[in-house]
Amino acid sequence: MSENGYTLVPLTETIKPGEATDFQFTVTGPDGKPVTDYQVEHDKKLHFIVVSRDLGSFQHLHPAEAGDGVWSVKLTLPDAGLYRAFADFVPTGGQALTLGTDLAVAGDYEPKALPEESRTATVDGYTVTLDGDLTPGQSSKLTLKVAKDGKPVTDLQPYLGAYGHLVALRARDLAYLHVHPDGEPGDGKTPAGPEIVFYAEVPSTGDYRLFLDFQHDGKVRTADFTLGAGEQPTLPKAAPTATPSGHDADGHSH
Repeated sequence: MSENGYTLVPLTETIKPGEATDFQFTVTGPDGKPVTDYQVEHDKKLHFIVVSRDLGSFQHLHPAEAGDGVWSVKLTLPDAGLYRAFADFVPTGGQALTLGTDLAVAGDYEPKALPEESRTATVDGYTVTLDGDLTPGQSSKLTLKVAKDGKPVTDLQPYLGAYGHLVALRARDLAYLHVHPDGEPGDGKTPAGPEIVFYAEVPSTGDYRLFLDFQHDGKVRTADFTLGAGEQPTLPKAAPTATPSGHDADGHSH
């Protein structure tokens, strides 16, 4: 998909399930040429998000510039099926953009039902709870509270210029929503936990998947949630997804 004349163009055609791939892509501008100048946003020039169509798999990666407008990243997609990749960036002198493209992994595809609605996620001994509701058409306050071994975490470490990074996706069509943190590290008023506050605006009723990245003890972890917005029937339920694994700050997955 394109926006304002910019298009995300995959250069790697074949991806095999479970195998690390040196995935390359470029972003072309209104003139049809690869974009080479980017502004740093949230500590990076470009953020690369990859999710499975059923929203069970999530990765937030940070590609490296390979030259001449080409980006490269090690990408491992766990299963066969369809995935959506998003590039989140700001071209120098331009506006923030989020571009998407579909990726296909060959093989037998068994789509899973959306994980059941939940306001609590566990990962690596951490428990993250979500408070707040998504109201279509309005800015909604979401408060996520991080605890470890039953005790509040009050020394979260900055990650991408904040104490948490939240991605929200609409289940029906994988619409990517911009979610903004309230405050930032070092501003003299934002505590390093246990609560991380975000403001999200969802465009419509429906089910949404939320993925929170947070850093503690030098490792970035991902907590995931399913949340409904407005009065609407939820999608078919399934057992919660497996507990996400830990990962380093260069890139991580669920």
